[in-house]
Amino acid sequence: MAPRALQRGVRQSARKMRLVVDQIRGKSVNQAYALLKFSKKLAARQIQKVLRSAVANAEQDAQRGNTAFDVDRLYVAYAIVNEGPTMRRFHAAALGRATPIRKRTSIVEIRVAAREEA
Repeated sequence: MAPRALQRGVRQSARKMRLVVDQIRGKSVNQAYALLKFSKKLAARQIQKVLRSAVANAEQDAQRGNTAFDVDRLYVAYAIVNEGPTMRRFHAAALGRATPIRKRTSIVEIRVAAREEA
């Protein structure tokens, strides 16, 4: 099983976060860091945290298994964003009514793997 990182309850809609995740899927970790660092999207900061955690988990697995570890060989093997629970709030409207507000959350999962030597 590839090392993974999971973050639940990210306070941004999954639709907006998927735009950023689609850019880094399949790229090397160093390329993904560069894309996320210079992205103007707010979601890039949250996804960068999850990616950093996945790389740290891969390093821990390598130390636990007493195997060689090279960050330059890692790539984003699996990256997905799902919808989390929606917080429902209400906003006061005219004539004593209330209009709903949906504050959407996301669940981000990233798995990294090492590329095989050619």
